[in-house]
Amino acid sequence: MTDSAPAPCACAVIGGGPAGLIAALALAHYGVPTLLVARRPDRTDNRTTALLASSVAALEALGVWEACRAYAAPLRVMRIADDTGRLWRAPEVRFEAAEIGLPAFGWNIANRHLVAALWKRAAAANGLTQIDSTAQSIAIDPAGVTIVPAEGAPIRTQLVVGADGRHSICRVAAGIAMEERNYPQIALTYILSHSRPHDDISTEFHTVAGPFTVVPLPGPRSSLVCVVAPVQAEDLAGLRSAALDAEIERRSHSILGKVHVEPGHGAFPLVVATASRSASGRVALVGEAAHVFPPIGAQGLNLGLRDAVTIAEVAGDAFRDGGDIGGGGVTAQYERRRRADIGSRKLAIDILNRSLLSDFLAVQGLRGLGLYALDRVGPLRRAVMREGIAPSAAMPLLMRGEA
Repeated sequence: MTDSAPAPCACAVIGGGPAGLIAALALAHYGVPTLLVARRPDRTDNRTTALLASSVAALEALGVWEACRAYAAPLRVMRIADDTGRLWRAPEVRFEAAEIGLPAFGWNIANRHLVAALWKRAAAANGLTQIDSTAQSIAIDPAGVTIVPAEGAPIRTQLVVGADGRHSICRVAAGIAMEERNYPQIALTYILSHSRPHDDISTEFHTVAGPFTVVPLPGPRSSLVCVVAPVQAEDLAGLRSAALDAEIERRSHSILGKVHVEPGHGAFPLVVATASRSASGRVALVGEAAHVFPPIGAQGLNLGLRDAVTIAEVAGDAFRDGGDIGGGGVTAQYERRRRADIGSRKLAIDILNRSLLSDFLAVQGLRGLGLYALDRVGPLRRAVMREGIAPSAAMPLLMRGEA
């Protein structure tokens, strides 16, 4: 990688978050000369990501996972517990990775360690050049794309992969609309240390305000995503350290013993936003440029990584065949391969979240019945587990462990 004048490239990736870095690495892996236009992060991200097994398979194939392994904790068991206190309460459901022949559903890692490992690998990747700049403007014409960085000379390329987040200039340049739905909830993220071991078990308490999810980290530590109403978020933000510790321990039903909330937390209004298309006019969108999901069910970043690896696979095939990797055939194929995966995840998250907020007994009953079926019907439970971590219709080769 270099900060000097860019080498000739067939594709440019705009954005240096996890989805953008993986897209750049995967494109280079498939032999596509790639330029990464991004600045290194200048602030610490205290959030964590539960990487599903399929995402870890891709990181292994790209030579990234070895640098992550020591910082990640396996998720061997996932529990769902009804903490709504309503008349119709769902049974507790326990999912075990061993039941479908996996050592773990995935691994939970702090974002700062994941991003550091991705940048380190990108620095050594053949066929990948970096410009330490943001993209100021993007102009699309029938023959290619011109990118004007904030610093440096304009760049000409066949395909742009937009990994530049929710307010993507790539999406705007391609004329792709974004549909957005806001929920009356705030997701609070914390890192906890605790006196009892987590035993590699992730527990999700379903409350009337939203999920309260504790996910293992290495050692006696866990990450927490607590979804609450805005007024509750304000109340929690106003608690002093000891009072906050006691409140989080109460909400977690002391399953982790004495709890201490480590300094620093995040607060994110819950929103679901999806682009009308994943690609158009020599631009392919990945990650939050294409979809924004609440931190529920470990879907957001894993979905973005499937975007990144899929566009690399499709563009890599076209490049090897000597075709135009930004042409309509490539972008149409990428759009077609991503549509069902993104749509089904959006629907599932929306149904889960709305069922928790609903006061209708019929909705609460259907939710309870669905969880009861998952608990009692083994083939159904196993099918849901497999589809949750590796959707059969949307898995690119790298995520199946095929280089």
